Amino acid sequence: MTTSSTTHVAVVGGGIAGLSAAWELTRPDADERGHCRVTVLEASPDLGGKLQSAAFAGRTIDVGADAFLTRRPEAVELCRELELEPELVAPATGAAYVWSRGRLRPLPAGLALGVPTRLGPLARSGVLSPFGLARAALDLVPGRGGASVSGDDDAVGALVGHRLGREVVERLADPLIGGIHAGSVRDMSAAAVFPDLLRAARRRGSLMRNLRPPPTPGAPAQAAPAPVFLGVQGGMARLVERLGRTLSDGGVEIRTSWPVGALHRSRGWVLSGPNGERCEADKVVVAVPAFAAADVLRQVLPHLAELLSSIAYASVTLVTMRFAAGDVGHLPPGSGALLARGGDGMVTACTWMSSKWPALSRPGEVLVRVSMGRHGDDRPRHLDDEALVRLACRELTGPMALHGPPSEAMVARFPDSFPQYAVGHLSLVAAMERDAARLGGVALAGAALQGVGIPACIASGRRAARALTGELEQTVGR
Repeated sequence: MTTSSTTHVAVVGGGIAGLSAAWELTRPDADERGHCRVTVLEASPDLGGKLQSAAFAGRTIDVGADAFLTRRPEAVELCRELELEPELVAPATGAAYVWSRGRLRPLPAGLALGVPTRLGPLARSGVLSPFGLARAALDLVPGRGGASVSGDDDAVGALVGHRLGREVVERLADPLIGGIHAGSVRDMSAAAVFPDLLRAARRRGSLMRNLRPPPTPGAPAQAAPAPVFLGVQGGMARLVERLGRTLSDGGVEIRTSWPVGALHRSRGWVLSGPNGERCEADKVVVAVPAFAAADVLRQVLPHLAELLSSIAYASVTLVTMRFAAGDVGHLPPGSGALLARGGDGMVTACTWMSSKWPALSRPGEVLVRVSMGRHGDDRPRHLDDEALVRLACRELTGPMALHGPPSEAMVARFPDSFPQYAVGHLSLVAAMERDAARLGGVALAGAALQGVGIPACIASGRRAARALTGELEQTVGR
C-alpha cells in the first residue's frame, strides 16, 4: 500500500475543509509532513463545495459565499500562504438594514453579532416598537439582571429574550444569527455559535454591558478600522482554484466525480468508490457533511454514524437578479438588508451586490441576490425557478420599492447545506471526535463541527490534518 517511509492520507471531500486538510499535510514549509502522500476524493465534478462562481449578466459572480469574516485569521492566513492576499478586497460599504415595522431601518451601531450593547443606537434605529425598546431598557436597571444560565449551554433565543425581550430576538438576533446559520435562535446553541453571549449571560448585571468589549487604555488611534469582511477579486472560487492547482502541482492526487461509498478496515483503510474502484490509505480525513460522513463510517463505527446522523440540515436557495435602475425605487447606501421571520415570507436576506462590490456595478443596472430557506422551511426547495423569482420580487416590493421584473435571473440551490447547531452541539462534537479517535487514523472536519463560515471550515480541516500528523510522526518514527 505504501512504503515504510511514506504514509498515504485520503481526504474524503474536496470542499474548503478537505482542501485545507490536504494543504496542511503537504504545504511546502511543513517539512515534517513531507512523508505524506495525499489523495483528495470528491463526489461532485468540481472542487469547492459551496464556494462556486458563475457567469451572470456579463460578469463573474459568487454563487455561494461572497466573503469571509476577518475576525478569525484562518482564511486570510491561507490566502497569504497561497500568495492570494494581494487580491483580497473589502466590500465598498458595511452599512446594512433590517426590514422592520414597515421600513428598512439601519442596524444599530454597537451590535455584538445580533445583540445590542447600547440603548441609544438601538432607540435611534427605530427597529423596535416603543414597548420593545422599554423592555430592552429594563436590562440596564441596576440589580435587575441576574445570571440567566447555569449549565454548559442554552439557546441563543432564550438567553437574549430573557434579558432583552422578544422583539430583540425577533427583529435583530434571529435575522442576524439565525440568518447566518439558516436556522432559528430558539433552539440554537449559544456555546457553539456565540460563546461570548453565554459568558455574558452567566455574569450578573446588564447583558448589554457585559457584551461590550473591554476598553484598551493607551491603544493607538487607527486611521481607519480594519474591514470586517474580505472577498477575492474575481470571486471566491478563485481561492478554490488556486488551492486546488497548488495542491496538484505539489503532488496531491485529486479525484473528482469519485463518491466514497464506505470505509473498510484492511492493513490500513480501504475506501470504496465508483465502478468498483478502491482507494487504499493509511489515514483518512472525513470532510463531508455529517449525513454523508455517517454513510462513509457506518460499517466501521455505527455509533459514530448515529451521532453524525443526528445533526439536522437546512436547505438554502439563492436567487440573483438584474434590474434596470429605474425599476428600483428605493436603494439606500449599504450592502443589503435582513428580513425578519414573520408571516408567510420566504426571503431571509437580500444583498445589493452592485453596491457591495464596485467591480460588479454597471451604469443603469442593479444586481440583487436574495436568500431563501432556513431550517423548518423547505418551501423554496419545492418551487420551480420561475416561481422563486416571482416570489422574490413580490417580497422585495416593499423594502426596495420594485416596480418592474428583473431582466435576468439565476437560481442556485443548496439542498441540505447548513448544519444546525442545537443546544449541546459542542458536547456532541466532542463525543464524535472521541469515537473517531478510537478508530485510529481517522479524523473529522467540516462545517458540521465548530463553525459554518469559511475561516472555521479552514481551521477544522487543518486541525484534522494536525491530529493525524501527530500519529503519523509516531508511526514513521518506529
